[in-house]
Amino acid sequence: MYFLETAVAVFIGAFLVTYLTIPKIIGVVEYKRLMDDPNKRSSHTSKTPTLGGMAFFYTLIFALFFINGRDVFDETIYLIPGLTILFIVGLKDDLVVLSPGSKLIAQTLAIAFVLANDSFVIESLNGFLNIYEIPYFLYLAIAGFLMLTIINSYNLIDGIDGLASIVGIVIMVIYTTIFYLSGEYFFALLSITMNACLMAFFGFNISSDKKIFMGDTGSLIVGFIISVLTLKFLALKPESYEGLPFLLENAPLIAISILIVPLFDTARVFTIRIANRRGPFSPDRNHVHHVLIDFWGLSHKQASFIIGCFNLLFVVLFIILGSKAKNLGMVIMLVSVVIFLGYIFFKYNYNFTTLKQKILLKRKIDSLKKKAEPSTKQKKETS
Repeated sequence: MYFLETAVAVFIGAFLVTYLTIPKIIGVVEYKRLMDDPNKRSSHTSKTPTLGGMAFFYTLIFALFFINGRDVFDETIYLIPGLTILFIVGLKDDLVVLSPGSKLIAQTLAIAFVLANDSFVIESLNGFLNIYEIPYFLYLAIAGFLMLTIINSYNLIDGIDGLASIVGIVIMVIYTTIFYLSGEYFFALLSITMNACLMAFFGFNISSDKKIFMGDTGSLIVGFIISVLTLKFLALKPESYEGLPFLLENAPLIAISILIVPLFDTARVFTIRIANRRGPFSPDRNHVHHVLIDFWGLSHKQASFIIGCFNLLFVVLFIILGSKAKNLGMVIMLVSVVIFLGYIFFKYNYNFTTLKQKILLKRKIDSLKKKAEPSTKQKKETS
């Protein structure tokens, strides 16, 4: 009961702080003309305020102050430096644009603070693929790579209205449930705080008159929190899994299923870019959400909703399977699903040189079809 009261207070407080301050950020950004200008790969057509992620940063800092006493290993002290580094780097990138290398260095520095805390040490994979004990140096390499991958994967899916918010909300709901059932109340409250921020931001992100983007300021912070929660989930002790509805050795696969949308999209995009002899961080419109919009004709809201529902259903399916199935069978299923999805989206490999022509051709065909419809109706009426 005490946790429930605290959780409700944290959620309401974080939601209100974010919701009430984002209009102020929009006003300042518009006054200083710091809007995001659309380019040839943008999904929006008009100048739009960015820097929405600023609200995430100070809301998280306020929340960490109030939930500080519930962290067993003083995780708060290690999270604040990482959040601050990524906030500054994201803010600068939104204003003047930083190179991928500069952002990677900053992310590595932010991650180093988390890895220095004993709470996040993964000592064993508990029999996943018959792997048990993990040396400390191997843990550092795996955890560092994992966090970098999650941060950049989430950053890359922030390409259309509502998508990053919906995916983030789904992930936070799942982690809130996991950490509540495992008795890790500090991380449950951290998940609730981030969820409240995303829910408050979502309404502005899909708005037509008060729209704002979270920018790299927001996506780096949210990605960082997701990576922290994922690392903590994998570092849970065996006794913490007693209240969870899946087998202990299936935890790594459950983590992958929770992050399936950003991980699959990033792997697919990087593969296409490297195959086209381009840098993995070079911009394009090869993301899954761009395919749904450009080729399947969906709106931003429709594409975001479909991807969010897929993420949720995928997690539920793997949790159900993870309660009984052995991890080798689940690995085979996961690989099969990834190959199937990769095959479906393979034909949508395109680049800047052909993208504009394909979109213009599709629009021209749609326009001709619309013009042909009235004449067809007239012929039927006269006949």
